[in-house]
Amino acid sequence: MPLIPRSRTPRPRTRSVRAALLASAVSVCLIAASAPNPAAPLGVGDRLFPHLGNPGYDVQSYDLAFTYPGTNSKPLAAVTTINAVTSARLDRVNLDYAHGNVGSVEVNGAPATFSTAGEDLVVTPAAPLPAGSWMRITVHHTSDPIAAKDQEGGWVQTKDGLAMANQADAGHLVFPCNDHPSDKAMFTIHVTAPNGYTAVANGLPVGADRARRSTTWTYRTRHPMATELAQVSIGRSSVLHRSGPHGLPVRDVVPTKDRKTLEPWLKKTPDQIAWMEGKVGPYPFETYGLLMAEAQTGFELETQTLSLFERELFLEPAYPKWYVESIMVHELSHQWFGDSVTPRTWSDLWLNEGHATWYEALYAEEKANKPMEARMKAAYRASDSWRAAGGPPAAPKAPKVGQKISIFRPNVYDGAALVLYALREEIGRPAFERLERTWVSAHRDGVASTADFEELASAVAGRDLSGFFKAWLYGEKTPPMPGHSDWKSDPPKARKGV
Repeated sequence: MPLIPRSRTPRPRTRSVRAALLASAVSVCLIAASAPNPAAPLGVGDRLFPHLGNPGYDVQSYDLAFTYPGTNSKPLAAVTTINAVTSARLDRVNLDYAHGNVGSVEVNGAPATFSTAGEDLVVTPAAPLPAGSWMRITVHHTSDPIAAKDQEGGWVQTKDGLAMANQADAGHLVFPCNDHPSDKAMFTIHVTAPNGYTAVANGLPVGADRARRSTTWTYRTRHPMATELAQVSIGRSSVLHRSGPHGLPVRDVVPTKDRKTLEPWLKKTPDQIAWMEGKVGPYPFETYGLLMAEAQTGFELETQTLSLFERELFLEPAYPKWYVESIMVHELSHQWFGDSVTPRTWSDLWLNEGHATWYEALYAEEKANKPMEARMKAAYRASDSWRAAGGPPAAPKAPKVGQKISIFRPNVYDGAALVLYALREEIGRPAFERLERTWVSAHRDGVASTADFEELASAVAGRDLSGFFKAWLYGEKTPPMPGHSDWKSDPPKARKGV
């Protein structure tokens, strides 16, 4: 993630994120209009999340306002404003939203009725909206940090406040939205909190309005962002500033009491950014930094411009230094692969995780003498088991019932990095490195699919690679590794616990 399995560390890595929300009217506490509800939940047709996202409009921007009550166990008052352009005539507008109370909704300044359908908030404007028109939807609601039954994700309770972890489908547990990575938008985020707390969000600060007892912090992105990458940190935190390559502002958010202890890790970030720029080109955003949360999440997460880390990762002496640094690079590399270039569908997840795992392993090879070939040979041995358990890298099996986060399996981490290793062996290092740079440049700030990657790889290689990708990305069995005919994959039944 996103979510990094730490199965290669002294601490067994399992996902504590056990479940994303189920579609259940019981879990939705929206205050619906009293009119009959003929509405139905919609979706954009994602193979893995069929009811995620909504058709008929393209969000241009979100304006989110949260008021923190001073405790992380009570709902935040919130206002979400969505500016969008319609792509079809809309009698109703579906928004993804499944955990909070709605007080009122306006469309273009006029009151609108609303109801619920599955995990959707269905808004009916006073008059139909024509295709190609601008619309502004304002929702007054609450944002509840306490997960309902069978829900997990969205707000994360930290020891002194809150953070966010919206991947893969939990953004709509926090705010009404079009919760699919194919619809990226600009974000402005306001957080009002009692004095003594610090609030930080994606992007750069644009103001802090201090009142007698509270402060309202405002942040704004300069690049479009998927809802699953939104981040808000509220806590008794310190914000530490430093300069990255080319004067890039780097800011880290840490528990104030830990700032000296964590500084030796934080100061590594500028050099890691420079290392990544040497591999794939300029850093794609306006800022970067680490949010070190005092929380038990079970994962690290590449929220855009401010990656979420468990504080424990940096304080646990059992974790080797090289390993921790490689995980830092994994989340950093996601800023290019997954954040700037966002997957068109969740089946394209391998493009995120495969690349992040690739650069994690490459960094360990170059900085800690941990050979890439040895890691890939081990992955090859396990690959058939991973495919049997989770599907091939570009056609992952659907998440388990009640565990939507379970799409983050080894087949899209080391299994997908293995595809990239095979591709480098197939087309040669110079062409592969040219492909990587071209990919992030050509699709910067956009969305892209597996088909787009295949097409570009063939163009860079100067030959049709469709047969290669069909076998490596969609085959039930792992193909022979180019240049390593002696590599063998163990039969799935020979490997237990995969």
